[in-house]
Amino acid sequence: MYSRIIGTGSALPERVLTNAELEAMVDTSDKWIFERTGIRERRIAAPGQTSTDLGDTAARAALAAAGLAPSDIGLVVVATCTPEKVFPSTACLLQNRLGIAGGPAFDVVAACAGFIYALSVADSLLRGGVADTALVVGTETMSRIIDWQDRRTCILFADGAGAVVLRRDPTPGILSTHLHADGKYKDLLWVPGWVSDDYAALAEHPPHMVMEGSEVFRVAVEKLGESVEEALAANGLDKSAIDWLIPHQANLRIIAAIARRLRLPMEQVVLTIAEHGNTSAASVPLALDVAVRDGRVKPGQTLLLEAFGGGFAWGSALLRF
Repeated sequence: MYSRIIGTGSALPERVLTNAELEAMVDTSDKWIFERTGIRERRIAAPGQTSTDLGDTAARAALAAAGLAPSDIGLVVVATCTPEKVFPSTACLLQNRLGIAGGPAFDVVAACAGFIYALSVADSLLRGGVADTALVVGTETMSRIIDWQDRRTCILFADGAGAVVLRRDPTPGILSTHLHADGKYKDLLWVPGWVSDDYAALAEHPPHMVMEGSEVFRVAVEKLGESVEEALAANGLDKSAIDWLIPHQANLRIIAAIARRLRLPMEQVVLTIAEHGNTSAASVPLALDVAVRDGRVKPGQTLLLEAFGGGFAWGSALLRF
């Protein structure tokens, strides 16, 4: 038995923050941002709008696309590093919102690689017979952990959600997933401080993301290149078998480097970074949903999904849609 994606959905906040607006906030320019990242604008959650709220909208869209009711879902896995609460998990909050009860629901934390991790876990559980259907959601409100005076991060990150519905099926869908991590890189991309720290200090200085961009870029290109080649080798496929590369939308230069390694023209790469920015764990399912709904991704095509994030954590998934 395999698992197959039978529905996709996504959600974006209404607020658009352009590069031009950022020019008034930090020492930067539209030209500087676009040339280095490929980003033109990004979406920012409204006050009080949570990762659960965005995940709810994306999940309902995916369920509608799959032709299923919430009660049909037996497993909920949510990837997020910006949960609404420390606990209960965003998955449990989302499960309750949707009116699902009884099946397992839990969060996966792997930063920008979170959706690949969550997809892999859900795929394994469905193959093992734990459930017949699963809802897998990547949802983030990264704007809540951004220092808006730090040019290294505030130009990159944004908010959004993406979701897929998986069904246990004898026809191959997800062919394989490949997950990796290496904690020795932990200080290159992280958020200092959390609940174990002094509460008074946290109240005065809320934790914000810290990133060493050039080092993250170098390691990301190396590890993602290895991961995508690992996925192809595991399935005995040549690079020419890929119809679409659906990458984490972190940086256009990273994406282009992976495409060159695969000898894949950029016309076969799904890009949403210009409009969405880096939405962390929401990035890959958001891009997938865009490509499904505009007709680029069609049934029977072979898709390669990949992502890299803090931890460092990274991974890939090869599937037939």
